[in-house]
Amino acid sequence: MRGYDPINGLSNTAMEIFSPRKSVIIDMIMVQLLTIIVTLAVLLLTSSDKMDNNNMAYLVVGLFSAFFMLTGIYSRISEI
Repeated sequence: MRGYDPINGLSNTAMEIFSPRKSVIIDMIMVQLLTIIVTLAVLLLTSSDKMDNNNMAYLVVGLFSAFFMLTGIYSRISEI
């Protein structure tokens, strides 16, 4: 009967932490993109009267870029 090997247990734990499954990585990316979309939308809604045209244009470009990246990732996930 084999006993508990602390080195083997430590290495298995390290491998699980530093090489997560692909679904976890995709979920983290999608959460970050959703956060960017919500943050930029709230900024546009709440402080658009204080911004000049250049800043608003940058925020709108960022909002659409994040939205298109999110839809691209979601479409690739749905194909699987």
